[in-house]
Amino acid sequence: MIKRIQTKKIYIGDVPIGGDSPISVQSMTYTKTTDIAGTVEQIKRLHFAGANIVRIAVPDMPSAKAIKQICKETSMPIVADIHFNYKLALEVAAYVQAIRFNPGNINDKTKIKEIIKKCKEFKIPVRVGINCGSLEKKFEDKYGQTAKGMINSALYNIKYLEDLDFFDIKVSLKASDVQRTVQAYRALRPLMLYPFHIGVTEAGTKFHSTIKSSIALGSLLLDGIGDTIRVSMTGELEEEIRVAKAILKDSGITKDGLNIISCPTCGRLEADLVSAVKKVELATKNIKTPLNISVMGCVVNAIGEAKTADVAIAYGKGSGLIIKRGEVVAKLPTSKLLPRLLDEIEKLKDKHETA
Repeated sequence: MIKRIQTKKIYIGDVPIGGDSPISVQSMTYTKTTDIAGTVEQIKRLHFAGANIVRIAVPDMPSAKAIKQICKETSMPIVADIHFNYKLALEVAAYVQAIRFNPGNINDKTKIKEIIKKCKEFKIPVRVGINCGSLEKKFEDKYGQTAKGMINSALYNIKYLEDLDFFDIKVSLKASDVQRTVQAYRALRPLMLYPFHIGVTEAGTKFHSTIKSSIALGSLLLDGIGDTIRVSMTGELEEEIRVAKAILKDSGITKDGLNIISCPTCGRLEADLVSAVKKVELATKNIKTPLNISVMGCVVNAIGEAKTADVAIAYGKGSGLIIKRGEVVAKLPTSKLLPRLLDEIEKLKDKHETA
């Protein structure tokens, strides 16, 4: 059982972050924010994919003006992403549920003070978003673009907010590679109790981002670190959420949905296992019941895996077995195995929902 490090609880809208709250999943729209209809459509897509929070870029004043209407058209908690121009934060604070600012891009502390004043007025939290590639000059000059540079920037900026009597804070420390990201979060965690937003920034396309994010986020989650997460991908909305939820599930953090176990393909296969697993995934993609499902291509590993599976199939020559919690309940022709497996899954789901 993973023991999460207890952090201060804050709220982004009605979503709790930190403390004993579930780890939330975030993403970010990539439309031009001035395209109100397009941005709202992406927010809806993220909502139906299972996102808890959505961040929106606010690069200029027209975008800030558009935020007001966007927030009217969605109930999703919205985080405004602010760089360079602090006045954009002042414009949107009345409508959004949180402000994210990068202190490396707003060097004048009096401007940050104005942001905090507005956040106090509207009772919304901030995310202090430290990026390795945009550290304040004094930290980059001293430490370079390193984990140590990010940590010192975070400590300095958070102390400044605390001196302003502001404590509704969430922190992120992001680099574009796994090692610096993990080093920074691990080193900063013992030094404060504010919740952490974890993720690898600029992680790349679906393939590269999935690899980097799985290693970094999985490592941190197994250490008990992380209160909200984002898997950053180039041009992928629903896939960001899907991978983030899979990381949470496969790290043992959440139990929602099926855990599908299938054997590595080899010369012992007695059926088209690749096709069978794809059909199971497609047919069960909307099931939220926590079940272990095993689909095995021969009997070598099937019986052992089936002992811990809620329901399993093991293909053989022309026929195969249906196994429930380690007990063989049927031997059927190959053509009937998959339909029976899906039927058994539905029965287990219904039983779980009515229990």
